[in-house]
Amino acid sequence: MVNFKPQTTPAAQAGERAREADHPSSQVAAFGADKPLHLDCGVDLAPFQIAYQAYGQLNADRSNAILICHALTGDQHVANVHPVTGKPGWWETMVGPGKPIDTNKYYIICSNVVGGCMGSTGPSSTNPATGKPRGLDFPMITLPDMVRAQAMLLDHLGIRKLFAVVGGSMGGMQALQWAAAYPERVFSVLAVACSTRHSAQNIAFHELGRQAVMADPDWRGGRYFEFGTHPRRGLGVARMAAHITYLSDAALHRKFGRRLQDRAVPTFSFDADFEVESYLRHQGSSFVERFDANSYLYLTRAMDYFDIAADHDGVLAEAFRGIVTRFCVVSFTSDWLFPTSESRAVVHALNASSARVSFAEIETDKGHDAFLLDVPEFFDISRAFLESGATAHGLNAVTR
Repeated sequence: MVNFKPQTTPAAQAGERAREADHPSSQVAAFGADKPLHLDCGVDLAPFQIAYQAYGQLNADRSNAILICHALTGDQHVANVHPVTGKPGWWETMVGPGKPIDTNKYYIICSNVVGGCMGSTGPSSTNPATGKPRGLDFPMITLPDMVRAQAMLLDHLGIRKLFAVVGGSMGGMQALQWAAAYPERVFSVLAVACSTRHSAQNIAFHELGRQAVMADPDWRGGRYFEFGTHPRRGLGVARMAAHITYLSDAALHRKFGRRLQDRAVPTFSFDADFEVESYLRHQGSSFVERFDANSYLYLTRAMDYFDIAADHDGVLAEAFRGIVTRFCVVSFTSDWLFPTSESRAVVHALNASSARVSFAEIETDKGHDAFLLDVPEFFDISRAFLESGATAHGLNAVTR
């Protein structure tokens, strides 16, 4: 039985989120000045910490570890009650005993990315030199920086090789980066609803969100902590705009259509007359209490900068040349944020590099968020890929 944490007020959630930035409820790996994280922007980040959650048990030869990489607004709480919202973990449909990512078989690790706001060092973390939140003094980060930090975490845990790296959206991008940067450390990759670079359209949507945040007077040049404010309106609008991209037209029509919200006739005002308006406003208002505005700026920018082929003269296949990692790439027919054409481009590049890759396009009207929802075909494909990999890898059973 899962014991859910009682829902708290928005003010209490904001206070808990602020505490989680430095003192997370999860486990922490701390790295001192002697172990800096070398960032792509040329800065050495030190000291810093990585907050993470672990599930299941590591087997005797440490060969059953799976790293789950979270999406843009996710965190390390993949299969446990969230310490701020009191809600279930964001991927409890996939992770747990007997589920596709089975905690009875595998040792699961999920870390908050560097730049996040749930315990890994980011813009909301306290700068030890000033005693204040870092804000925009935090250096720019990239997805490769995030992956390097995760590699340092695994070294800290004594795990040399991963059985699998799994992720959707920004998490899938990290999974592909893991294969490109550390092919010798990754036996298999499950990359879902993602690409090896952001499209111009995706960059445009992210810029819309960033401008909404920065236009809020309460943003205060990124130093809202010092002024006791938070750009709730701007961040809420950014979340509303982003959330539209996570759905599909069919899903919106099925869920809401043109139905009015708790009324028989329009109010002839700018109130939330339609159910879809009320839904988006709720998404925006609930998001701002659990997520840091500056982290949103940094993480969206990191996704925009991501381009695996750029480091290989624009030839994506060269990034995976000679790789022995197994891949499974999954897309959804109604995902217009990361359409199937981008997944096929990844598959073609992997084929050109002679990698072992399987591909599945799943028919659903649930949009980009389908990987987070109840899609049985996705569960079956994921389970089969991991189980076949366990057989090929000769995975040793967990000793209990």
